[in-house]
Amino acid sequence: MNPKYSVNETGPRIEAFLRRVVSNAGYKLDFVIEPGGVTNADFENPDILIKFSGSDVDLLLSNRGELLLALEQITQEMLRLHSDDHSRICFDANDYRAIRIEELRMSAVTAAENVKRTGTPFRFNPLNSRERRVIHIALRNENELRSESAGSGPFRHVVIYPAGMASLPDPPQPAFVPRDGMRSSRFDRPPDRDGNRAGGRGDRDRGRRSGPPRGRR
Repeated sequence: MNPKYSVNETGPRIEAFLRRVVSNAGYKLDFVIEPGGVTNADFENPDILIKFSGSDVDLLLSNRGELLLALEQITQEMLRLHSDDHSRICFDANDYRAIRIEELRMSAVTAAENVKRTGTPFRFNPLNSRERRVIHIALRNENELRSESAGSGPFRHVVIYPAGMASLPDPPQPAFVPRDGMRSSRFDRPPDRDGNRAGGRGDRDRGRRSGPPRGRR
């Protein structure tokens, strides 16, 4: 991929924008903007790489880099990048991107082995476009399998199928994307024998006195 954006031309706009965001948010963060080069030739080759450091880096990297990726996305929106160019501007901290790529690659390999062994499709949790691309590339040489993206919006994900199997319908979309190991809302909880769900009206009703109000006989 030939460079389309340069540090000299695009870097000042990124720096001015991030300085305002970091200052207004009160984060203790520093960053450097440098040419991307080849960070991971098979999976990422950005034109510009923004590396963060500072005492609040852990905030950027919590929840699978949620804040880091959010900063990356709003910066791309500020630059008005076409979606095809999103991979050209990359944010990183403490080598998170390389670690995450390896994690995704190993997950793809493990899932592929399960699909080949069982013949049952495997559906990943929702992933952003860059992470879905890692899965697809990791499996591109698998002759017995195929991978495809499914779902829409924040629920977009990857499904691995045996090569000859037809695509399955997308599952119903939850109210929002749940964290791993967490329920998406109280409505995911099974109802009790009276048909009430934890946290619903039935819980509040059960907490009330069933007899007459106090002070009355």
